[in-house]
Amino acid sequence: MTDRARILLWTDAAARYVEAIDAAGLSGRVAVDQLSRKDKPSADQLANTEALMAVGVPAGMLPAMPKLRWAQSMTAGVEGWLALPDLPAGLTLTCARGTHRESMPENIIGALMFVAKPYAVNAENQKRRQWVQTVAQPINGKTLGILGLGEIGQEVARIAAALGMRVIGTKRRPQPMDHVAEVLPPERTAEVLAQSDFVLLLLPATPETDSLMNAERLAMMKPSAWLLNFGRGHLIDDDALIAAAKAKTIAGAVLDVYRQEPLPADHPFWITDGIVVLPHIGGPHPQRDSIVAKLFVENLRRFLDGEPLKEVVDRAAGY
Repeated sequence: MTDRARILLWTDAAARYVEAIDAAGLSGRVAVDQLSRKDKPSADQLANTEALMAVGVPAGMLPAMPKLRWAQSMTAGVEGWLALPDLPAGLTLTCARGTHRESMPENIIGALMFVAKPYAVNAENQKRRQWVQTVAQPINGKTLGILGLGEIGQEVARIAAALGMRVIGTKRRPQPMDHVAEVLPPERTAEVLAQSDFVLLLLPATPETDSLMNAERLAMMKPSAWLLNFGRGHLIDDDALIAAAKAKTIAGAVLDVYRQEPLPADHPFWITDGIVVLPHIGGPHPQRDSIVAKLFVENLRRFLDGEPLKEVVDRAAGY
């Protein structure tokens, strides 16, 4: 066992990852430790783990792991990892970027339909046994602006274009993209906001994106436009959004992520007309761990073979 790489799976779903390791033919090359999230690594695990997979770790843990060379985050967002005051400079950190590619685009399109079509109103009318004819708003011909044209954004663009929408958006390094009419740099966000009937936030949480949608930028949107946040809660100035919804500066917002989760019961979002609160349903998938496991075992193979890993976190960029 001494020639096998020591791997620690710090998750309550470790069995899925062990199965994936076996299926990939890597079980003979690794010694796998499984640890539930409520437990803490033993002294032996801290001393000998070479690769770690976890949602996150507490401060003080990583410096106590002298052999650790690679950490795989089970989530796409890594702000918790990057906020650690003692994140080792030489540690390779990878994230689960791209593993929401199936579930999140579908849920985003669902949110678009929810605000454009009168299903929610009709459901309430049904409870009162009221026949009220309503007119669904078309999304065909409307403009969808996506701030953050990563993998999820590109898949949303593909589906939206198939529905007849015009898609524009921003990307840190702009380049032509299928199904997107205009790809602009972040410095031209104002142009996207001004043109869009729906504004979709898919940006990571970084110092540059904190409260990106403040009062000034919300005022750049059309009064008829909807804001959809499936990125990070920190992208929005909560007070500014509440004020905009009340003043009808924008049509409304669909929110799936928040600065604090679960969203506190006394938060004004719950009771503000025009704001739809979703309990972070965008990314979860019934086979979520199986999807992440595919990425993990590919990276594990690369790690064992000394090849570059996939989805390495750019610490300077924040994701």
